[in-house]
Amino acid sequence: MTREEMIRNYATLAAAHKYIVGFESAGKLYYTVYAGMIADELLKLDRASSKKGGMAKIRVRLSAKVKAILLHTGKAIECGNAAELTAGKYNKGENFERVITEKLTGETWIKDSVPFNVAGDIQLNGEEIQIKFDGAELTNERTLARAMA
Repeated sequence: MTREEMIRNYATLAAAHKYIVGFESAGKLYYTVYAGMIADELLKLDRASSKKGGMAKIRVRLSAKVKAILLHTGKAIECGNAAELTAGKYNKGENFERVITEKLTGETWIKDSVPFNVAGDIQLNGEEIQIKFDGAELTNERTLARAMA
């Protein structure tokens, strides 16, 4: 599958149609909201290592320029300290999801593995929302094949 096909298939199958994308800058944690698919310039084609099958995957990557624009235009909302990303046994993406879930919903975050085509990471005002942190994998060929089957 091409990058464009992967993004199109993901967008078609996704249960969430709103995205929260997070990043760190100067020791602080920020997020921005995308109503609809994540901006195309943030989605990069990547490959898994050959040990992991070498499959194509799409990653969310915010360049320093994009982060600066988001911060300068006020589209980045501060939500905590970057140190929160390394708390406990979870990775940065999971910790970011915890911070956002607890901040925006007031609920205690519980790690789950609900597929992207079943539900978003959180539900807010009746909307399914997917949460991604800078560098996160959006999807890969294997995940898309399973969801399309």
